[in-house]
Amino acid sequence: MTPADREWRLIEEETWHGPTNMALDEVAARTAAEDGLRTARVYRWGPSTLSLGYNQSPESVDWDYCEDAGVTVTRRPTGGGGIYHDYTGDISYTLVAPADELPGDLMDAYHVLCQPILDAFSRMGIDADYVDESMPELHRPACYLRELHPAHDIVADGKKISGNAQYRQRDAVIQHGSLSYSLATDRHLGVFSDPPASETFEDRVTSIRELAGISRDEAVSAVEDALADWADADPGEWRDDELADARDLAGEKYATDAWTRETN
Repeated sequence: MTPADREWRLIEEETWHGPTNMALDEVAARTAAEDGLRTARVYRWGPSTLSLGYNQSPESVDWDYCEDAGVTVTRRPTGGGGIYHDYTGDISYTLVAPADELPGDLMDAYHVLCQPILDAFSRMGIDADYVDESMPELHRPACYLRELHPAHDIVADGKKISGNAQYRQRDAVIQHGSLSYSLATDRHLGVFSDPPASETFEDRVTSIRELAGISRDEAVSAVEDALADWADADPGEWRDDELADARDLAGEKYATDAWTRETN
């Protein structure tokens, strides 16, 4: 059974507040588990957002910098380091499906769900693939500077260009990821309390704009087209009840200090 044999909806790029983006993923998991409707979505973070890994220490954040720069901070249900989702420099996606339709082995599940992301890079003219072997950690608080893992870290021209993470909730698998469209090095590092030098970041991370020279709209279209072909999905939208639930969940969980400023 392939993804195209199932019913998927593709929600084309929308802009949401950081906590709402995380709430929408959780709501989509409930929909997949209860109604069997699978979701592929592309989105951006407005305003720019730092999403912390589930167990990441809040002490790793420069809270004053984030406040002064207008950067929202939330926490993901997935592990790993923090990702600065720049409003123009980041392209994010989520795939949600019932857990029993995907491999139980984590590596195998990643390889199924990363297929359209690798295809998207190919459509952009970028030769991207999983990192061949682990690369050492450079700065633990930052996702893009953590140890690179062949299961879910995608590189191009020897540098990281996409990170992906998975979790299971409500009998559904949620995979979300970040594609680097352009580097916002100063802001990406500024959100952390003890950042490394800019050269450290730029020696490890590359971007779609640097390698392909295409516009952000063209890059987003490549991601949406790859997801649509992979899942045989037509454009869809959120139901009213899902949006209402996501608003409530964002306010009650993902936007609270108890979720974001305390280590889970």
